[in-house]
Amino acid sequence: MLKKRIITLGLLLALAAFAGSMAGCKAAKQAREKGTEAAKTIKKTVGGEAKGETIKIGAIFSVTGKASFLGEPEKKTVEMLEEQINAAGGINGSPIDVIVYDDEGDEAKTQELAKKLIFEDEVVAIIGPSRSGNTMAIKDFMGQNKTVLVSAAAAEAIVEPLNPWVFKTPQKDSYVARHLLQQMQDAGITKIAVLYGNEAFGQEGLKQIKAYAADHGVQIAAELAYEPAATEGDLETLLTKVKADASLQAVINWTILPAQSIVPKKMKELGIKIPLYQSHGFGNIKYVEAAGDAANGIIFAGGRLLVAHNLPDSDPQKKVLVDYKEAYESRFAEEVSTFGGHAYDALWIVVNAIKEAGTDKAAIRDAIENSTFIGTGGVFKFTPTDHNGLGMDSLSLLTVKNGSFALLEQ
Repeated sequence: MLKKRIITLGLLLALAAFAGSMAGCKAAKQAREKGTEAAKTIKKTVGGEAKGETIKIGAIFSVTGKASFLGEPEKKTVEMLEEQINAAGGINGSPIDVIVYDDEGDEAKTQELAKKLIFEDEVVAIIGPSRSGNTMAIKDFMGQNKTVLVSAAAAEAIVEPLNPWVFKTPQKDSYVARHLLQQMQDAGITKIAVLYGNEAFGQEGLKQIKAYAADHGVQIAAELAYEPAATEGDLETLLTKVKADASLQAVINWTILPAQSIVPKKMKELGIKIPLYQSHGFGNIKYVEAAGDAANGIIFAGGRLLVAHNLPDSDPQKKVLVDYKEAYESRFAEEVSTFGGHAYDALWIVVNAIKEAGTDKAAIRDAIENSTFIGTGGVFKFTPTDHNGLGMDSLSLLTVKNGSFALLEQ
């Protein structure tokens, strides 16, 4: 097994300064890449001032592959937090070791990695995966092995029906659908087309839109699915059908795929001038950049992280959002995304539970089920029957204005 250890400059300086007292200490930031047939893995151990017995927490993200736009900021966020937590003394004096594996967006690999984390690495809890389908692939497994999973994926099916061991940090799909439909109702929109990625996240989104459309006086005149590998030509074919129906008043595009950038560009090219709505999966400025001018005017529901500096000082989330945003952007020289925020929330939820209840797995679960946490996704209030812990008020209607995210003026 290939192991690679990278010691940062900061750690070298620290070791030099404390050589006399820490000669036997191995606290270090490590990055180990392990090539196996099962998966491409990434593991790192970051040491700080914490000196107790190491607490191992697992993480599965799609760091590479088609969903890397999710997993890469998640990994970076966890890497940053791990350093901060350990530098501040860890959990009750014990350092944390977040073992991060890359499932490359492959559900079979997610299953293999979950087994590895539980049976070989012996972690006390797992955060991630990045995608809804990957999370659903291990939902039952986590319950069977009585290990907490705090997912960074959005599909409502992750927590409904309830699995006592599975939680998630993104807001519920139903809340997003209801926000979008309410805005349509307020705007007098009554007939729409729904485009969606033919994968777990897109399918769940369609389900929620259909469940609430009639309540808001909205008729779904067309349901148009596209595969994860859909080309620009495939999407143009679907949008040509939209253009052909002059009675349509808006389009919802629900996906986490690159189609979030392609659809607005194709609508502009085809001269389709009706409003475009997207899901909370649109919360990454890279989608806006990829769509260019065509992104302006898109409406979506998302967390307040994207507009952190525009919030009033009285907002209970503002300090958390601004601190995370500034730390991430300073560290990695790129804009923060809601996806990294989901990992931020997941890790802190687990860390806080361990701090309160210790490392017993059932105790960790019980602590989460009775916790309140101010995170990037909202003010979480978990209960034994609510494993998302967020309400409708965790979302705001957002838009793109001059290439940047902004609160939608209503």
